[in-house]
Order: sequence, then structure tokens, then C-alpha cells
Amino acid sequence: MLKDINEPKVEDVAMAVVREPDEDGSEGWFVYLLNLKDTPIENVLVSSRGYGELEGEARKTSEMRHFLDTLEPRSWARIERIVEDVFALSNQYWLSFYVGKKLFDKKYIFLAGSIDETNFTAIPLMEKRGVMIE
Repeated sequence: MLKDINEPKVEDVAMAVVREPDEDGSEGWFVYLLNLKDTPIENVLVSSRGYGELEGEARKTSEMRHFLDTLEPRSWARIERIVEDVFALSNQYWLSFYVGKKLFDKKYIFLAGSIDETNFTAIPLMEKRGVMIE
């Protein structure tokens, strides 16, 4: 029965972590959702949490949920600020959205230690550099 379920593949949607000035002008790290599609995505839900081990002890962060009505084609939205303290954990962003009447979902995981300037790449549409998962 499960083999008969058609799970649509998420394409042209990415999560990125970018270092940039905040509203006060001080440097911060921010998580963005990028819609690289030529169509809008709607009823967007992003659930975020961190988990892993620090100094031999299991740790996890609070789970946060973020909602967007619509993310227009070829655009991006700031999801949340992320503090450097959690870069030593794996940071998971579970994304669900609709295109028309079809539901899509995908899990993006920034592995522990991966949010680092050595992993920076050009972030499409934003003309910035950061760590991105497609």
C-alpha cells in the first residue's frame, strides 16, 4: 500500500543561513527560505529545532514554528535568527507547503559544524553568501 502513495519531490526550494547586519546594524546569523520556482508556494509552515551532543551530553533546542501565507515566485523570506551557540548541534528545518492543491514537504538539516564560513556559497536571488541546502 505504501508503495502506491505518490510523494511529490520538492524542487527549486532551498534553506540558507546568511550572516548579515540586523535592524540595529549588528552582525547576526539568519535563516532564509528561498522559492526558486516560477510559481508561488502557499500555506508555508517551517518547523525548526536543534539537536545533538555537546560535551558528551544530549541536547536539544525548543521547537519553533513559522507560517507564511504565500512566498512569491523567485523570492525569499527571513524565517528566524539563529545564534552561534547552536552551530555545534544539527539544526533541522521541516518545510511543508502547497503548490496549487498539491502538498509538498521536505526536511533540511544543517549538520553540526556545517554552518561555517568555509562552507559559504553564493545564495541565488539574494546576492549574498552563506550556507545553503537545496
